[in-house]
Amino acid sequence: MALRQIDEDRLESDLGYRFGYLAEFIGLTEEDIASIHGAAAELGPLVPSLVDAVYEKLSGYDATWRHFVPRQSGYDGEVPLDLESLKTDHAQIQFRKQHLGRYLTRLVSWPYDARMVNYLDFVGKLHTPEAGSSALNVPLVQMNALMGFVACALTSTILGLGLERKVEAATLLAFGKLLWIQNDLITRHYQARAVPIGAN
Repeated sequence: MALRQIDEDRLESDLGYRFGYLAEFIGLTEEDIASIHGAAAELGPLVPSLVDAVYEKLSGYDATWRHFVPRQSGYDGEVPLDLESLKTDHAQIQFRKQHLGRYLTRLVSWPYDARMVNYLDFVGKLHTPEAGSSALNVPLVQMNALMGFVACALTSTILGLGLERKVEAATLLAFGKLLWIQNDLITRHYQARAVPIGAN
């Protein structure tokens, strides 16, 4: 195989180039995208339960739940007084749940074009002070924990659909590739802000 030449500086400055490189390296193909879109009919009705599972997990740890106390970008209702008063039925949590539901729906319905790539990148940026609320600054370890939980929850859901084995395997592989790319488009917004463990 011929040695591919990659412009590493461009990976940091050109989002489309970065996505294309990741997709090629990981092996996200048009067939994978078709598998993701093909799961829409089965996964669509299960999005609310997936969202509930994610927020039930988030509400179990102060390190994750505290990030829902400040006003969320785009939300103009009443905000919780403090961490102890924040419950999963609070209006701000319902607002955030709607965002996660739309995200999961878009994964299985939108074409994977420049608009989608920009959206996936914005998902990462939105959890930092670079976008949305200046008070929102979710540490990378919490984003990694969240993405790991979402990946496992999505895998469990797909395994429970009763799909034909070949379709099931293709769907799992496709989502696995996609979520690794999404994780990169999250972590890239933390690179310049990274502080070594143990640093003061």
